[in-house]
Amino acid sequence: MQRATLQTIKLDERGIDYRLVLSKSAKKLRVRVGIDGVEVIQPSGRNINEVEIFLKSNQKWIMNQLDRVERLRLVRKPILRNESEILLRGITTPVRVEDVTQRRTTNKVVFENGSLTVVRGSRSCTPPARSLENWLRKRARKEIMRHVAVLTAKLGKYPRKIYVMGQRTKWGNCSPLQNLSFNWRLIMAPDFVLQYLVTHEVVHLEVPDHSKRFWLTVQSLCPEMDRARQWLAANSDRLMVKVHQIL
Repeated sequence: MQRATLQTIKLDERGIDYRLVLSKSAKKLRVRVGIDGVEVIQPSGRNINEVEIFLKSNQKWIMNQLDRVERLRLVRKPILRNESEILLRGITTPVRVEDVTQRRTTNKVVFENGSLTVVRGSRSCTPPARSLENWLRKRARKEIMRHVAVLTAKLGKYPRKIYVMGQRTKWGNCSPLQNLSFNWRLIMAPDFVLQYLVTHEVVHLEVPDHSKRFWLTVQSLCPEMDRARQWLAANSDRLMVKVHQIL
């Protein structure tokens, strides 16, 4: 069986990733450049230093081939399988799935020009909806952690653990063990709403009940608390979307 590893080399001031395939049957070093990237066939008797020398000696040809592939990629006509909409940071955002001919084994989510595209690799077994949800979850965690860091520094109270989950009835929770959990769908809401809900749970680290002291503390840390609660009252059903139902 041929063994393959992912390597990187700098050619023409650009970092180029390539797939290095170790072959017992190959007699000489070979390089292939195609729609799915750069592949180098290395005879088992050669070492990585010889591969780097080989690639640098063929640098001009490799870069020309990469440019050719990029031109082909830009002019190819994508196949749009579906198009829908989802909230992202409170903004209605178009979502579409694009099938490509690249022999990718994974899907990729691209956010640009105000729209989301799930680029589905021809060899991927992952449903586009799952790839989109994973992308949203990662983005949610990043934003939630950003707000938590600011708030905990102000309060001097820190959670034991932080979870980003897919609750169906809660936006967040502070457990008796001082663990915080948040709903990943908060990434769909405007930032002032996400900030309010994170503030609500972080303040519970200091004040476990919903006393007057609790609400005054929340409002002092989040002046847009009332606006956020109003937005949630009007739009919470738009956040509880099942991604697999729109793609």
